[in-house]
Amino acid sequence: MNRINFGAKPFMYPMPVLIVGTYDENGVPDAMNAAWGTITDINEISISMSEHKTTENFAKTGAFTVSIGTEDTVVACDYVGVVSASDVPDKFERAGFHATKSEFVNAPLIDELPMALECRVKSFEDGILIGEIVNVNADESIMTNGKIDIKKLKPLTYDPVNRDYIGLGEKVGNAFEDGLKLR
Repeated sequence: MNRINFGAKPFMYPMPVLIVGTYDENGVPDAMNAAWGTITDINEISISMSEHKTTENFAKTGAFTVSIGTEDTVVACDYVGVVSASDVPDKFERAGFHATKSEFVNAPLIDELPMALECRVKSFEDGILIGEIVNVNADESIMTNGKIDIKKLKPLTYDPVNRDYIGLGEKVGNAFEDGLKLR
């Protein structure tokens, strides 16, 4: 194997495309694309982000949603990442998004994104948002046998090396099962 060194870079695969939804002080929905996030505990998500209109919003409301970007919504998901609500107050609508208020937290569910985590802010320090996941919801259109079907969801991932959006591939194994063959 001949390895190439790139230095310290944010290269990790896969990086989910997360759309963070908040309400401002007037109840106007906002959405922001955040690629640097992950589940950090059984009911916790952590997202790295700098100061944005979104951070101002969740500081006031104490809540946010995290929707999974999909292949079908790549243009809208990218748009909410390249445009600031501070500059374009109606960016949510311009993206073609519609909001339904979460019944669990004071934050919007994005109707066009069929899966979301509904979260309360636990902390936001040094650019790291930590949220308590209080509910996960999914539209029936992405369900098979009562479970979220990744092929129907068609989640979007971000390729930080090439600056591309990529869909996920095919199933290649069984988690918590295939490794047992080596016992």
